[in-house]
Amino acid sequence: MGQSKLKQNPENLEVKRTTLFDRTFRDREGKIVIAQMPNLPILVWLAATLLQFILPSGNLHTGLNLVAFGALFTWAWQELFEGVNYFRQSLGLVVLVGMVALRLNFG
Repeated sequence: MGQSKLKQNPENLEVKRTTLFDRTFRDREGKIVIAQMPNLPILVWLAATLLQFILPSGNLHTGLNLVAFGALFTWAWQELFEGVNYFRQSLGLVVLVGMVALRLNFG
């Protein structure tokens, strides 16, 4: 009666060890993720950036600059805190720090 109803076979137990490589480049499904399809903040940033090249300087250009900065900041923040792996999170951090540094340098 002291035996458990579960029979454990040590040969069938497989220990899944995640390596630093796995944590850095793989998502939860085990796929390597370096680049992804663009999401809404990246598409908004791209559109606003391209429109800045078309439109002359002025209030609309300044507004597009703010929209582009806000969209890229949002993307970087999302990647930093919701990225699928360490690489994507690091990418968000690098972009976020780079944006702030450039804004402080050129602002």
